[in-house]
Amino acid sequence: MAGSGDSTISLPLQALMNNMTGYEAAHPYYPSDATIVGYSANESTVLSLLGSFVAGCVAIFGLTYLAVKKVNPRLPTSELLTVMWFVLCGCIHLFFEGYFAYNNANLGGLQTFFGQLWKEYALSDSRYLTQNTFVFCVEAMTAVLWGPLSFVVAVLIAIDHPLRHPLQAAVSLGQCYGDMLYYATSMADHYYLGIEYSRPEAYYFWGYYFGANFFWIVIPGVLLYNSIRTSADAIRQVQASQDSKKTI
Repeated sequence: MAGSGDSTISLPLQALMNNMTGYEAAHPYYPSDATIVGYSANESTVLSLLGSFVAGCVAIFGLTYLAVKKVNPRLPTSELLTVMWFVLCGCIHLFFEGYFAYNNANLGGLQTFFGQLWKEYALSDSRYLTQNTFVFCVEAMTAVLWGPLSFVVAVLIAIDHPLRHPLQAAVSLGQCYGDMLYYATSMADHYYLGIEYSRPEAYYFWGYYFGANFFWIVIPGVLLYNSIRTSADAIRQVQASQDSKKTI
């Protein structure tokens, strides 16, 4: 009877443990054994999430365009586009990435708009749902530093302030560096540890992981080059002026 009693206790306990293990793995992310605390599937469709995100970006561009045209109607088109880029960066860094940094511990169960967007993006990089320390640190620093400074740079460009290029170079370099580290850490885990963070479908890797982040290498890289070139030209002119005064 004692043995029978032990079996009636151990079998339900084993079943409960099996159910718990199955619950932890019941998600679409890679690696499949990743633990995602409190995970719940998105309630919104992918089309509605991405459509709303694109619509938000268009609204940001439109409002920025109107504001800049009112402040400085003669601003060249290339400078206007740069202002629009930095305003978009500021919004994404401060609000979207800041949301992740603030809610990373329980992101897997959130059904807010930003929460669902992050869960959709995490199909290409599950580190965003597993409290990965690197992703948390880089996103928190991006939100705190490059978010507000992006808005500052946008204003400096609009009013043609001389501090524009030093700050533009700093923000652009920070964006490039953070993005390259983001790529490098994921690739190192893949090639050296054999860990896959992206689902096998190509569009998750190339569309979300690679494509959505590559903008923050190409565009900041161009802006960094322009700022370095402009600063070098300005210093060269000052040095030439000083040399001419010495010869008089």
